[in-house]
Parts: sequence; structure tokens; C-alpha cells
Amino acid sequence: MTDADALALDFEACERARYARDPAFDGVIFIAVTSTRIYCRPVCPVRQPLSRNVRYYPSAAAAEDAGFRPCLRCRPETAPHSPAWTGTRATVTRALRLIDEGALDHGGVDDLADRLGIGARQLARLFRKHLDTTPAAAGRTARIQRAKRLIDQTDLPMTEIAYRSGFRSLRTFNAAFRQTYRRAPSSLRG
Repeated sequence: MTDADALALDFEACERARYARDPAFDGVIFIAVTSTRIYCRPVCPVRQPLSRNVRYYPSAAAAEDAGFRPCLRCRPETAPHSPAWTGTRATVTRALRLIDEGALDHGGVDDLADRLGIGARQLARLFRKHLDTTPAAAGRTARIQRAKRLIDQTDLPMTEIAYRSGFRSLRTFNAAFRQTYRRAPSSLRG
């Protein structure tokens, strides 16, 4: 984003939010100061810079891309809508997305935890805290749901459905399906 793009934000509205230190704009706009090359949140308690030295950006990434560094006082990385704002829930959400994409189909919980930059025990604790389950159980549920969609929407043979859903064998596919639906997968077709 260039300085011209930064001006696309309504400068007057941003100025009002900055002077009011309006928390409604926290995480919505970021204030960059050209004289210091620092960007802040609208709620930052520092002395207000001169308007001629201010640029507004819609994200912290845009401000950094324009050559500004984050304020050490208001810590823009903790603004609302940032991963830090959602805390450990952000890690669980990312893990669930990776599981839905098949992260546990060909690797284990240790591999998933490594991708997330945490240990497997910490990942298990986060899943227990936020979802009251385990990563392995979430992976099994994702595979079962993929299989159910394939059963409903295709005419593929059950062996093919098992492998496309992420199961490593037809036997584990049948066992997981029986445990979840209390019936064989083929009985759901038709």
C-alpha cells in the first residue's frame, strides 16, 4: 500500500477517531507517523502527532509494508481481530483448519503440533480447554464427515471413499463409521 492508498481512508473520520482515542476504531485503522516511522493503534496513549505527519492504514501489515515499525507502547500486534486478541483460540482454530485439510490423514498429532509451533501436549491441552476433545478425535470426525459427504454425493465404491476421506485402511474406515453412525457405511447409501 502506498501513501496515496493510505489517504483512501476518510482522513477526517480517522482524525476524529485518533483525537478521541476511539476504541471502536481499534484494530480497524492504524496510525502511522512519518516523522518517527512508527505506527500505532488509535487508543495509544502517546502525545498526538501533528496531522501533517500522520498516515492511516487499514491494517498493521499495510503500515509495515509502507516502512513503519510497530509502537512498543500500544503494541499493535494485540489489536482486536489479531491472533493475539483471540489468544489460544486462534491456535485451535488454525489446527482445526489444518485437520479439515487433512493434516492428520498422513501425519500424527506431533506433526500437526510442529506445524503450529507448539508441543503435542500443549495442543492436546488447548483442544481439551476449548473443544473438550482431542486433536485425534477431531481428525477422526473430519474424516467421517468427508466420507459421509462422498457417500451422499457420489457413486464411488466404499474402498475409494475410505481412502479419499483420509482413512488408511478399509477396516479402520468401517470401524470408525460403525462407532459414529452405529451402522455400516454401505447402509447409508440409497
